Amino acid sequence: MDQYEMCWLEYKKLPEEELSWYREWFKRIVLLADREEVKTALTELKLFAKCALDLEPSIEHSFKKKKALVLGRIGKLAELFETPELHEEGFFILHRNVHGTESLVVGAERSSGFVHAVFELIKRVRLGERVETMNVISEPAMPLRMVNHWDNMDGSVERGYAGRSIFFENGRIVMNRRTRDYARLLASIGINGVVLNNVNVRNEAVKLIDDERYLRKLSALADLFRDYGIKIYLSVNFASPMILGGLETADPLDRRVRNWWKNQAKKIYSFVPDFGGFLVKADSEFNPGPHFFGRTHVDGANMLAEALEPFGGVVIWRTFVYNCLQDWRDHSTDRAKAAYDNFKPLDGQFSDNVILQTKFGPMDFQVREPVSPLFGALERTNQMLELQITQEYTGQQVHLCYLGTFWKEVLDFDTFAKGEGSFVKRIVDGTLFGRKLCGVAGVSNVGTDPNWTGHDLAQANLYTFGRLAWNPDERVEKIVREWIVLTFGNDEKVMNNIEYMLMKSHRTYEKYTTPFGLGWMVNPNHHYGPNPEGYEYSKWGTYHRANWEAIGVDRTSRGTGFTLQYRSPWREIFDSIETCPEDLLLFFHRVRYDHRLKSGKTLIQAMYDLHFEGVEEVEEFVKKWQELEGRIDPVRYKRVLERLTMQLEHAKEWRDVINTYFYRRTGIPDERGRKIYP
Repeated sequence: MDQYEMCWLEYKKLPEEELSWYREWFKRIVLLADREEVKTALTELKLFAKCALDLEPSIEHSFKKKKALVLGRIGKLAELFETPELHEEGFFILHRNVHGTESLVVGAERSSGFVHAVFELIKRVRLGERVETMNVISEPAMPLRMVNHWDNMDGSVERGYAGRSIFFENGRIVMNRRTRDYARLLASIGINGVVLNNVNVRNEAVKLIDDERYLRKLSALADLFRDYGIKIYLSVNFASPMILGGLETADPLDRRVRNWWKNQAKKIYSFVPDFGGFLVKADSEFNPGPHFFGRTHVDGANMLAEALEPFGGVVIWRTFVYNCLQDWRDHSTDRAKAAYDNFKPLDGQFSDNVILQTKFGPMDFQVREPVSPLFGALERTNQMLELQITQEYTGQQVHLCYLGTFWKEVLDFDTFAKGEGSFVKRIVDGTLFGRKLCGVAGVSNVGTDPNWTGHDLAQANLYTFGRLAWNPDERVEKIVREWIVLTFGNDEKVMNNIEYMLMKSHRTYEKYTTPFGLGWMVNPNHHYGPNPEGYEYSKWGTYHRANWEAIGVDRTSRGTGFTLQYRSPWREIFDSIETCPEDLLLFFHRVRYDHRLKSGKTLIQAMYDLHFEGVEEVEEFVKKWQELEGRIDPVRYKRVLERLTMQLEHAKEWRDVINTYFYRRTGIPDERGRKIYP
């Protein structure tokens, strides 16, 4: 068994001054629920009591004149006091007097609610909150809160930067103690769904929905995750009827194809009765789809939805569809427009158990993109927001790049779909358009590394993803502070330094890589390190079209027309170079290097300055971390310092390559006379 850590779930012994107080509350656990309903929650409570309080609680079924921790089903608790009405996954933690007993009452309606409640209770105790002040009523904003794994059955992970897959190895499904601990980690932040395999479904992975060897293992895996309120999902290959079923077509309107999928669904649910459903990448980047057979996305998605509907399953259909064989000479085709062009005309035609999953931006997880206009465009279709927890374009977990600050901007973006206040978070929680199946998905950043995420501080991205999925209105600063305390303890210097580093890091990374919404200046294929023209003459539609005079793609109403996909007032704001937010200037506009920004600087000078500033800020991160030596355990201290040292060297490389590129293009020197290589 490999050795690994438990991130924010390390239950260390509480300080002596807190022990006696909390022990009084955890000595007795009164059950007002069936033992089976609370078995997982009870297991976690006992583990915490043993590790943090050096205590073995007694399990009782009646009240005595002593303090008690009560686990109760809401239906039973309602006989004792007035209880709040909650969503099926919701819970409350309330300080109450019950039958003369001072009680901390943990109430839920389902086993998943008890699991979420207990993790919340443990978190609050570890953060030092007093029991008598607890008055928590909590339910998830988003129905679906999912982690998408891009894991392959050989054990590799596409865009994985933390070791190998925790689910697969050498064509086998892996299940061990670490699998359960992963379920614990996800449940502790409110995740309720996990897609096990890569959206690019090839080779042996196609058989996951058919081979009984795999289905038996998936059944056991589903049992494990079910204990923590999490359903399992699978990515599927749209051409499976041809690959597995021996049919000559996968045409979604062909009766034989429809029946094949229906039989396949029946087979899967015979092994996994609460199987979540399918994630589908179709007609995208050489993955087969309905277009290949002359059909629409509606035809394909609804065909799969029909097969899953009798069992309560859902189809999650990705909108990442675009022309990936573009000619760089073609200035009329704009990849940014593709998702809207493909799916806006289909609004309202998808089955009720189909969800369209859309990347936050119109391109591909760049460090800075505008929010996809598709969110404000689909009023009659279930939608999910797709975020990338794994740092494909944001430093690949070598660089510190905390993404919570940027995700919060995305969630808080006002689409104006139904007037002011039509935020993305209100679309993907279902409230704006009255949709029942909505949510958020994050591409996983975990692997078999001892710390799960390669970079210890990258754990904050996974933690934040779950917390924002549960409550997108939560303040990121609060999430960061609690993660630091749960992971590193409450040393004030540690908290302040790490918070400073995390909260600043996304902007810092943006500065020394591709500011102003430029994007894409990376090495092809692996996407790491600077290459200003790595994708400039490729088929992928990711161009900046820099010459000696200007840079950027004109996506305004006078150019490709991308701005017209937004609702007013964004349409007009983005369309004008004077009102366009400057951090997206080069995404929407073709701009001369001598263009004056609001700061008074020219674009080229601002570009030079930002790249120098970015490196200086990474130097500050290194200093901030070095100040913590002796305050953090040596193993983690050394690991993070090594990553920060690498980041500093790579940031300098980014600075010098990009600045030199622009200097050679323009011949315009840095006004401050700093070193730029000719």
